[in-house]
Amino acid sequence: MFVESTVARFLAVGLGNTLAGVAIIFAGKAIGLGDVSANAIGYAGGLALSFALNRQWTFRHRGPWFGALGRFVAVLSVAYAANLAVVLSAIGWLGINSYVSQVLGVPVYTGLSYVGLRWYVFPDRGDALQPSHDPSDHRRSLL
Repeated sequence: MFVESTVARFLAVGLGNTLAGVAIIFAGKAIGLGDVSANAIGYAGGLALSFALNRQWTFRHRGPWFGALGRFVAVLSVAYAANLAVVLSAIGWLGINSYVSQVLGVPVYTGLSYVGLRWYVFPDRGDALQPSHDPSDHRRSLL
């Protein structure tokens, strides 16, 4: 059940940070920022929101935030590179329309992001850190 609920929350956070990022981009353009500046600020805002919500709500991570932030950036960089590889391969090698190719990259980015965040950035260490009542269980030494 935990995995199912984290997937739903992850997708909700993704939708929310995408909408927030686009809103920031549009607001930046409305006040006169150029496309590159508005885009960079919008993406930074969306990523900050994504980190905060995924850490606190999606995965309920209670570990140090700083190390998690570095892992978060690494995972999303890998996911973005994979997305870009799919998009460019679909366009260049398969001759698929660039708009369709962009859509094909989304599940790759989303899937790699979820797996990376779930198992590397915000791992569920709750079971390993809980004291066991089983005398043969050696997990107590982790406390």
